[in-house]
Amino acid sequence: MSPVVVQDGVFAMETRQGFKGRSRGGGRGRSGREAFWRHVLIPLAAVAFVGLWQFIVQWGAYPAFILPTPRRVVLRFLDALRAGSLQMHVLVTLREVFGGLALGLSVAVLLGYALGKSRTLERILSPYIVASQAIPIIALAPLLIIWFGLGSLSKVLVCALTLFFPVLINIIVGIRSVDSDLMDLMRSLRASRWQVFKMLELPASLPVLFGGLKIGVTLSVIGAVVGEFAGADRGLGFLVNLARGLFDTPLMFVALFTLMFIALVLYWVVSALESCLLKWRWPEE
Repeated sequence: MSPVVVQDGVFAMETRQGFKGRSRGGGRGRSGREAFWRHVLIPLAAVAFVGLWQFIVQWGAYPAFILPTPRRVVLRFLDALRAGSLQMHVLVTLREVFGGLALGLSVAVLLGYALGKSRTLERILSPYIVASQAIPIIALAPLLIIWFGLGSLSKVLVCALTLFFPVLINIIVGIRSVDSDLMDLMRSLRASRWQVFKMLELPASLPVLFGGLKIGVTLSVIGAVVGEFAGADRGLGFLVNLARGLFDTPLMFVALFTLMFIALVLYWVVSALESCLLKWRWPEE
């Protein structure tokens, strides 16, 4: 089976023969060319997107409250920066995102490990966990705000619930993907439970765990916005609601692009951490 290699967030299939047969000089040249084109194409795609956006606005003669020009969005972004309002809303949303990540990941990892190790516990709890996913988070958010108020706690809980299930499933899959022969070897060496976890289960499940974490960090941003939509007086979700009520579409674009940027940065951080911790999985050229 061909291993899946993740390079700068792009998935690629590599065969073992490809790794073995690749010459060192050829590999360096190819990777250099790929890096060059990556660095060229990404800004070119951004420029093409902005150009198409500008063309659509001019071709359709749309007013700013329907579709503003990129220049109007940039000017509105600078106004929000100078006023300090954007920074304040970003900090509130980031606090909720990081709180939701900490809570959701902690519970998902602990419960996922328990369910991965005990099929009996999984049979007991899994019907309730799966049934809970039938409730849309947008419908649950107002109830959490009624219970826990308009403060950050309700938004943190919405974030945690949004990312909990995907991360939980990845943890269970990762724990159960450990080679049974290696587990028997650890038992024959009389390794303690902590040694088995530290030296075998954790390294073996890290690739799947990072897959769940990449999903979780992006979902945490969605959870924060959903919670702020349901009821808040601060945050980027509140800013979107405010801009919609004022027909300030450029400000809405500013908030949406800021949310996209936050999600991208979080994803890149997780990808960098994955590359650092899982170097042993990638064959060297």
